[in-house]
Amino acid sequence: MSDETLLEFPTDFPVKIMGDHRDDFTQTMVELVQRHAPDFKPETVEVRVSSKGNFLSVTCVVHATSKAQLDALYLEITAHPWVKMAL
Repeated sequence: MSDETLLEFPTDFPVKIMGDHRDDFTQTMVELVQRHAPDFKPETVEVRVSSKGNFLSVTCVVHATSKAQLDALYLEITAHPWVKMAL
């Protein structure tokens, strides 16, 4: 039952990562994403700064090939100490 998903693979899947506003946040998240999605293109990243400038939002659209791949990616992202939330 836990392997069920409404997604059909392969699919392009946006991953939004929110965390501390640091100079190296975006590059660190891109490297993390590339470990799980080697074909990810860093030039497609969308970065937004929060209204008060304390946080960054990094959106990466990955070409996901399985639920297991996305699960592993989310586990690593959410375990990172700079990350506050991932959607």
